[in-house]
Amino acid sequence: MEEEKLVQQSQQGDEEAFGALVKKYKRKVFHLAYSLVRNQETADDLAQEVFIKVFFALPGFKFQSRFSTWLYRIAVNQIKDHLRKEKKFLQVPFEESTAHSLHDTQIQGREDKRALEKQSELLHKAIQLLSPKYQIILSLRDIQGLSYEEISRILNISQGTVDSRLHRARKLLRKKIKPFLNNKGERP
Repeated sequence: MEEEKLVQQSQQGDEEAFGALVKKYKRKVFHLAYSLVRNQETADDLAQEVFIKVFFALPGFKFQSRFSTWLYRIAVNQIKDHLRKEKKFLQVPFEESTAHSLHDTQIQGREDKRALEKQSELLHKAIQLLSPKYQIILSLRDIQGLSYEEISRILNISQGTVDSRLHRARKLLRKKIKPFLNNKGERP
């Protein structure tokens, strides 16, 4: 069923239509939350809170943007609020993060696996050192794969600002990682 129709039906109280919207977006919202909090239970709780907020705010949705953009804006704000309350950003349990990122990847040989684990750990440590605005922009673009236009609408900033923040975030990330890497991508 077309998304706009699902939204309209949900606004009229159709629980099945709302369930279809939740089903369509629950993994994306969960992965966005997980990419920032790095805790499966917390990410699951945040995703549920997002959909509760969406349910109650849906009657006020005016179709001035795409539903997904509106949903992501709510998700980003909910996650930022959570992180602000916890006063932490990306406190990554590294054993969990490397296992999760490696779960979907088939790796040949123990050396390749160990190198990938080290790279993943290093990347997560470096991301922890970035400010929240850079963590979020990296997650929306590089993890969620959203376009500059979508990110612009979600964060309520210009596409030029998206571009410059993303550029700065990647530059800062490279700068933070560089001292730990030699030419082969391993620790010196």
